[in-house]
Amino acid sequence: MATPPETAEMGDQPVSSSAGEADESIRDLTGWRYTLAQIKRDRTARLGWYIISVVSVVAIVTYVDSQLLNYYIADTFWYHPERDAEGTALLPPVGLENSYGAGTWSHPLGTDQRGRDLLVRIVYGTRIAIQVGVVATGLGVIVGTIIGAVSGYYGGWIDDILQRTVETVYAIPFLILVIAIMSAFGRHLWIAIVGVGIVTVPIFARLIRSEVLKVREEEYIEAAKAIGVKDRHILARHIIPNSFAPVLVQGTLQIGVNILIVAGLSFLGFGVQPPTPSWGQILADSRGYMLPNPWFSIFPGIAILVTVMGFNLLGDGLRDALDPRNNG
Repeated sequence: MATPPETAEMGDQPVSSSAGEADESIRDLTGWRYTLAQIKRDRTARLGWYIISVVSVVAIVTYVDSQLLNYYIADTFWYHPERDAEGTALLPPVGLENSYGAGTWSHPLGTDQRGRDLLVRIVYGTRIAIQVGVVATGLGVIVGTIIGAVSGYYGGWIDDILQRTVETVYAIPFLILVIAIMSAFGRHLWIAIVGVGIVTVPIFARLIRSEVLKVREEEYIEAAKAIGVKDRHILARHIIPNSFAPVLVQGTLQIGVNILIVAGLSFLGFGVQPPTPSWGQILADSRGYMLPNPWFSIFPGIAILVTVMGFNLLGDGLRDALDPRNNG
């Protein structure tokens, strides 16, 4: 008698195969792997990623090896009041010549009004820009996300109090608010970071609140409430993760904006204080020498432009990758 075919195996195999293919297809269109794949396919996003990577590496190297860096370049980096008189050695970049002499390879981008190497100061200023941009934005994202999520989830009087507070902060011009904070607590780097972070809190609070108002009406949120899941767990595990995509995009863009804010503060004398260099401070120092020595302001301006452009390009790529309409 012939052995009957194993119906269970024959019946199970196509089902498990199709189910596995479906699961894999879903995974291909969701999650961080899909987002990275979309960014890789976007040329402008890749360019932004490359720019940010280079700038971040420079910032990390100057941060980790700052003592070694200072040891080797102290004579061309720091200002020595007893030795460096203003306007004594403002050398041009390589290939140019001015009243102080011709540019040399020992100072490829020239020197400032105190004879300090401009390239080294711009490189060292990268650390300040990335530190302030990333940390201040991170502070704004964390605090803003908590406020916006709680406000949107609970609604009622909690929403009214939190939103009126956020709108009050949002109504104050950001430069005036940051300058007021630094005037009250001191012109220190971390005070600047906290001030810029406070300024950005309303942006993220308003943004995530609008997303939470939609997500909290989903059926899986109602199901979680019905089975007795605590509110803090619903917020942490369901509400915030499913509302966070726009915040991630805005956070990437906001880093570039915060770099500009701190550069503006340094230009006005409220940012990083001398002798520690920052791009805004270098631009401020160049005001009296800009016309005869335009490179003094051009090079730090290019550093700001390229860095902000990198974050903007990556933010645009993230926006396209996280847009559900593009998941086809």
